[in-house]
Amino acid sequence: MESLHRKAEERAQATQHKKGKKTARERIHALVDEGSFQEIQRFAGGNIDEDYLGSGVITGFAEISGRAVAIIAQDFSVQGGTLGEVEGSKMLHLMDQAIDLRIPIISLLDSGGARIQEGVAALAQYGQIFKKTSEASGLIPQISIIVGPCAGGAVYGPALTDFVIMTKDSSFMFVTGPEVVKAVTGEQVTSADLGGAVLHSATTGVAHYLAEDEEDALDYARSLLSYLPSSAEEDAPTFAYQTNPEDDSRAAQVADLVPVNSKQPYDMVEVIEHLVDHGEFLQIQELFAANVITGFAAFQGRSVGIVANQSLVDAGTLDVNASEKASRFVQFCNAFNIPVVTLVDVPGYRPGTEQERAGIIRRGAKMITAYATATVPLVTIIVRKAYGGAYIVMGSKAMGADFNFAWPGAEIAVMGSEGAVNIVYRKELKQLQADGDDVTAARQRLEEIYSTQAVNPNLSLQIGALDGLISPEQTRPTIISALKLTQAKRRPQKIYRHSTNPPL
Repeated sequence: MESLHRKAEERAQATQHKKGKKTARERIHALVDEGSFQEIQRFAGGNIDEDYLGSGVITGFAEISGRAVAIIAQDFSVQGGTLGEVEGSKMLHLMDQAIDLRIPIISLLDSGGARIQEGVAALAQYGQIFKKTSEASGLIPQISIIVGPCAGGAVYGPALTDFVIMTKDSSFMFVTGPEVVKAVTGEQVTSADLGGAVLHSATTGVAHYLAEDEEDALDYARSLLSYLPSSAEEDAPTFAYQTNPEDDSRAAQVADLVPVNSKQPYDMVEVIEHLVDHGEFLQIQELFAANVITGFAAFQGRSVGIVANQSLVDAGTLDVNASEKASRFVQFCNAFNIPVVTLVDVPGYRPGTEQERAGIIRRGAKMITAYATATVPLVTIIVRKAYGGAYIVMGSKAMGADFNFAWPGAEIAVMGSEGAVNIVYRKELKQLQADGDDVTAARQRLEEIYSTQAVNPNLSLQIGALDGLISPEQTRPTIISALKLTQAKRRPQKIYRHSTNPPL
């Protein structure tokens, strides 16, 4: 029996290594703590007469940094890793156990899709896997690592999970492959252009991280898991933390990173790294909708999710992709008891016919639903400006945030002074132009008046929409204090209903 196992692994290595890929077992052992993997149903689907043991998928339990996880790894060396009745049954059995044990599921996917020889029986297994994945959603974290092809209906499995990690040169996801596309439409397209990792990381948003190689993908998965609880029944993770003078010193310099001129861009990622513990920030969907930033970090050892506007990209405006990216992230944090810290510097929604036709009303409303229904601690800091509807949806007090603060120079208003003057003083400006007066000087004077009267935090303070003004160097201690105060926050009893109906 041992010799058969050795032969099977040697065959797998011969198949995978020449493609620059690891075998399924090599991937598992590289991902988990040494010696911790316990395989289950190892011999299911095997055929000793054909000189192989097991099926096209390996399932079992392991530990990552001492925490229990469930592992699914498709084995491309066995019938191309295709999914048949045995493979589906093994996966479903493991998923049931993971749900019962309340532990995360990590899937290593490398498959030719449904096993054609088994016909609709294989398709039925995919349907059951999709249903089981949906049952686990919001209860236990689910992470998919794409390390090879993932095609046809199989793509919806990882799409239903919380996070998708793809390797740059060896992973692909598409509903219909290049050959089918060519046969149906006549279009010639490569696998990379149709469903490569770069496409899904930067354009479609299907992937949450673009890994350089398999090792990078596994490292990212381990880092990601460290910020997540094992289930929705646990609190967000906490890390051992001792007061670090370097953290305090770095956070005190944050004002130097943000220009006073609200139209001058800066890197919000750098601001975040100055505020969080050890400067460590794990971005989620870094390449997709880069005008909004999402990711995980810690404040005094407490795991948090961070949402922020990135002024380097489209001035940090909100658009359809940014809204969906932020709303899904907030929704995940809310499901798994992870507090959300929002750093606001937003000039509004991106204007134009393109956005309106793309459905900014419907798709932008998802962000409202995410924040409005969130019951985890919400802490919001307005760094420089917050205009219009974008101000409201970015974790405002009106949306249910627990604590909202602003830097002293923050600009908070319905819109900027230039746009406001065009509306408020339209008649006066039109009359000045008709009289031949200097409209430019008058406009500048009116903009200064409006800016002084309306573009500041005063009204927000008066109506209780802000809890106070803080200096930039107070940002980190203020966030830490707010997180401590909300640590005992309990979720309110929900009004009975089957489900909300957000604009999906």
